Amino acid sequence: MQLSLGPVLYNWAPERWRDFYFRIADEAPVDVVSVGEIVCSKRSPFFAPHLPAVVERLQNAGKQVLLGSLILVSLRRERRQTEELAAAEGVLVEVNDLTCLRVLAGRPHAIGPFVNIYNEASAAFHAARGARRICLPPELPLASVATIARAVPDVTIELFAFGRVPLAISARCYHARLHKLAKDNCRFVCEKDPDGLLLNTLEQQDFLAVNGVQTLSHSCANLLGDAGILRESNVGSLRLSPQDCDMVAVARTFRDVLDGRHDVAGGHRRLAAAYPGVPFSNGFLWAEPGHVYRGARPGAA
Repeated sequence: MQLSLGPVLYNWAPERWRDFYFRIADEAPVDVVSVGEIVCSKRSPFFAPHLPAVVERLQNAGKQVLLGSLILVSLRRERRQTEELAAAEGVLVEVNDLTCLRVLAGRPHAIGPFVNIYNEASAAFHAARGARRICLPPELPLASVATIARAVPDVTIELFAFGRVPLAISARCYHARLHKLAKDNCRFVCEKDPDGLLLNTLEQQDFLAVNGVQTLSHSCANLLGDAGILRESNVGSLRLSPQDCDMVAVARTFRDVLDGRHDVAGGHRRLAAAYPGVPFSNGFLWAEPGHVYRGARPGAA
């Protein structure tokens, strides 16, 4: 089973962003890495100067690189960015918004977890139009995942396995509104929250996290204990989403458990140490409320 690393969703300092991927290239046992700004097009100019060096470093380390498209394309400059992305050579584009399919014109590509593929017919539709990898939406239960994977055996099916779960995208910037700023003059205040801004209910219960225009779960998805049953369900790759923690340690933990060097219980302790203070969840996979964590099920180890 492969491991992939999704794109950084948060507004990290450009040098930190670059150095993060350099370390991933040199130290993390992942097979595929998706890069690029996919949440807010206003952030893209900060990372663009470092992107060629990041891609080269990752490829030289033997990792397949995907260039992620924006999740929500609504402006003319965002359409131009999408067209420029599709013109890139030597890398696959990861589609996160269906508008990107038009400019790809049937060329091989990947599908990110932000495209609503909820059944085997949708998966077959995308496979026929060039999809080679599909990262399914994280809210799908295991039965649906297995059915989709059986329907497209020539496509690598991937599942979101670690990180705050992306739930929604909006045209409104929550960070700007919180700081009483207009979206067009946001002053990039989202950089103050490199792991998302946590939200509580009126009863002060942990609820969600926001990242600019994006809504995420408060809990961190953790499918480490479910990897065995996912492998049996023809899932070919697990996706790790970068958080403000030691992602190399996270990747090594997943790789060690997948390869049988450590058991699930020990791996869980290592993940908790790498990302302390954040509750884990896997409820979506078991058709339960997404925030719950039930641990490994029979056949999962």
